[in-house]
Amino acid sequence: MTAGSAGTFERDLQGFKHFRSLRKLLLRLHEVGTKRDTAGNRQLHMDQYCVLVLLWLFNPAIRTLRGLQRVVEFDKVRKRLGVNRTSLGSLSESVRIFDPTALAQIAAQLSLKLPAASSRRFDAVQQQLTAVDGSVVSTIVRVARLSWTPKGKGSSVSAYRLHTQFEILRGVPSRIDVTPAAPKGEADERAVLARTIQRDRCYVIDRGYAKFTLWNAIVAAKSSYVCRVRDNSAFRVERVNQLTPADRAAGVQSDQIVIVRGRKDRGRPDHRVRLVTVAATPHQPRGRDAGPGCDGTLRIATSRLDLPAELISDIYRQRWLIEVFFRMFKQMLGCRHLLSTKQEGVELQMYCAIIACLLIALYTGCRPNVAVFEAICFYLTGWASLEELEARIAKYSLPA
Repeated sequence: MTAGSAGTFERDLQGFKHFRSLRKLLLRLHEVGTKRDTAGNRQLHMDQYCVLVLLWLFNPAIRTLRGLQRVVEFDKVRKRLGVNRTSLGSLSESVRIFDPTALAQIAAQLSLKLPAASSRRFDAVQQQLTAVDGSVVSTIVRVARLSWTPKGKGSSVSAYRLHTQFEILRGVPSRIDVTPAAPKGEADERAVLARTIQRDRCYVIDRGYAKFTLWNAIVAAKSSYVCRVRDNSAFRVERVNQLTPADRAAGVQSDQIVIVRGRKDRGRPDHRVRLVTVAATPHQPRGRDAGPGCDGTLRIATSRLDLPAELISDIYRQRWLIEVFFRMFKQMLGCRHLLSTKQEGVELQMYCAIIACLLIALYTGCRPNVAVFEAICFYLTGWASLEELEARIAKYSLPA
């Protein structure tokens, strides 16, 4: 390498100055998991591991844990990130002693700094609009204890399911719970949500969460739900609410207070349920992962009796934002693969990705999206100028 090219390489590593500021953010994690280190010779601490994961998230050239371990062999990386040389085994096994809860607390504090979108339309809800869904990501290495998810033609893949709660107006996830991919028992998406319900939220959920005991738990926690139900759901109409011109303009077909029909042994709602039906484009499912079809009507059950029917319809339609987030999130995770095959490592990786999303939103004023994420990666690796990055950010900035 010539002297000139060496200088160019130095400039291409401009992004390291930003990772130095991340070290300060994560410094409180330094002593997490060190109680068993009576000899005081631990070389890899939790804050160092997390800043390495963030480096991996923003550098597409690093694809695997081994690649990350090789990066630490460079003097400049060790100096700027404050880490020592570490073995592949240490990177792999250290995650077992790092408590993801501490990292989740940092993510929660960052999320409070992010202002909600200035949409007065949803002020009447007076609860945090929270879309909930799950998505499967596969591991690079097959692990026997993971759930095996069918992939087609007799093949399967080992994977985790990410149960995500997404704050719609802020455009970022508030929490992600990691379970084996197969939605059974404690890993069932409804069971996960039931364990993590918070007060003063309006949960926007799809058909998979249509379980009466879950609805009861949400209401008992002083929250509410807007939940699409299956096309063949059975209800008895108790009262018909008159539609307004605004309702009809929004495609609302009916607004009713209903009594749910169902087996007594499976429980019934212990609160009044409202059913709003909305016109939609009919479609049939195509492909294995296309999901259920639609007969031309969206049936939306809710515990909110006070809101206009057209607003209930709009709240449910905002749920598409979590799908956009998943596409961007998997892009950040490196072609939908996970860096660690251990559940503790997966949880750490998820919260590092949440922190990355929050930092993008805080520093750019944009909801995290693939276009802005790509531009940041190009800037950090020296392929895009600051002016070009700022132009991309301006293009996708949130409206004032």
